[in-house]
Amino acid sequence: MPDTSHKGTVVLFGEVLADVFPDRSVLGGAPFNVACHLKAFGQHPVLITRLGEDALRDEVMNAMARKELDTLGIQFDKHYPTGQVKVHLEEGGHRFEILPMQAYDFIHPGVARLTLLAAHPALVYFGTLAQRHAVSRQALKTLLRATQAAKFLDINLRTPWYEKKTVRHALQFADIVKLNDAELGELAGMFGLRGRDAREQARGLMDQFDLEQLLVTCGDAGAWQMDRDGNQTEAGAKGAAIRLVDTVGAGDGFAAVFILGTLCGWPIVKTLERANAFAASICEIRGAVPDQMGFYEPFKEAWGV
Repeated sequence: MPDTSHKGTVVLFGEVLADVFPDRSVLGGAPFNVACHLKAFGQHPVLITRLGEDALRDEVMNAMARKELDTLGIQFDKHYPTGQVKVHLEEGGHRFEILPMQAYDFIHPGVARLTLLAAHPALVYFGTLAQRHAVSRQALKTLLRATQAAKFLDINLRTPWYEKKTVRHALQFADIVKLNDAELGELAGMFGLRGRDAREQARGLMDQFDLEQLLVTCGDAGAWQMDRDGNQTEAGAKGAAIRLVDTVGAGDGFAAVFILGTLCGWPIVKTLERANAFAASICEIRGAVPDQMGFYEPFKEAWGV
């Protein structure tokens, strides 16, 4: 049977929301951040999400228009608001309050499936936060069952918005899983993974859920990958010390470039190195997505994309 997927088309399922600070709001959500990066690198991201009928919806739609993002998968909800995370400034940093019962908790399964079928993606990206409510959880399940595209799960554990059953189902659908070293330790406890170290736990996770690839990010220490055969590839964070502004969105930047490398067929070492470099650059700006498209130009030129 011929492959009818659109090269460079990625469907991203989940939350688009605003981080609401005392003095401003910033659009975000991992699927939105990854989609922005993929678009800037010349790919075709299609977000499947749900927005309320409110002023924040208009802000999201205007931002997507500016970034020339496809709006095929955007749903609207008359009852629930566009997603928000309230950011409380406290001594020693920020506290994030992820609000319940938001529009992205009610993504319509049938409409999501139709969007997927129209898009013919090469890859589907999804996380864990948007699975906290039964409606969106069912929408994701319907979507994943309807495609043969590669499935990229970005583990993003946010207390109290996840449970073992939901994480297990997500892992059962996934081909590629990305998580950080702390999350790997948490999953080891959750699923009884034996092993003296992270590598043995990773092998156990891959075997238990029949994964193709596992990506583990380790902050400023870089990242490593394990494939189905147990082969391991490492890439430390290279180059000069960065001028750290904040780490918001670094993981999303890593995920976007890893997906880009997968779509472009880069060797795994090169993919990891480039994903690390881009994630480090995100740490040098305020927020998860740069305001200016010129930010991407040195990477596009160096990588030939």
